[in-house]
Amino acid sequence: MASSLKDSRCDQPASPEPAWEIATLFPPQGEWSEAAYLSFTESLGQFVELVDGSIEVPAMPTKTHQQIVHAMLAMLLGFLRASHAGDAVAAPYRMRLREGTFREPDVAVYTTEHLDRFGERYGEPADIVIEVVSDDAASRVRDYEDKRRDYATAGVPEYWIVDPSAGRVLVLALSENGYAVAADCGLTDDVSSRVLPGFTVAVAAVLLKDSTG
Repeated sequence: MASSLKDSRCDQPASPEPAWEIATLFPPQGEWSEAAYLSFTESLGQFVELVDGSIEVPAMPTKTHQQIVHAMLAMLLGFLRASHAGDAVAAPYRMRLREGTFREPDVAVYTTEHLDRFGERYGEPADIVIEVVSDDAASRVRDYEDKRRDYATAGVPEYWIVDPSAGRVLVLALSENGYAVAADCGLTDDVSSRVLPGFTVAVAAVLLKDSTG
């Protein structure tokens, strides 16, 4: 009986292999050009970033993540348009930080003075970038460490890290030595921008939570 069961299992078809041959159509990691990256990502609905010639594919965002992004964008656009202070866009939108490196911040804000950087296919470094942290280890490292370094090196004046799990919004302001903490705000606080004087929002509203809960 044991032999019969073993033979039966062996006869089961193996799971189909991925189409590995497709990978040979693309450049090796570390050798992606900007043109290849732009051409590849224009037909995708997936977040894809280029970091020093290597492709990074962040996890697809959750519903809550996207709802926070859209709420943040709506607040910013309302302020920007009322005050004629600039424009903003949510991901997927590519931002070129340096040669061979594009990031896709969750929200990018361009002031009126720098709207020439807000290109149709991709933008140059924005005045404010906002990342909503996904609740996995790789995303936390990417937003708190990797992107903090990349945005600072590119000269982005202000970086907001919106962390739903921690109930926190961290505002980083660019200084001579990289980013310094301008504000570390919790659920009962309001958070303000230095780049956009007058733009202040409740952290609870940003995180779509009741500040008393």
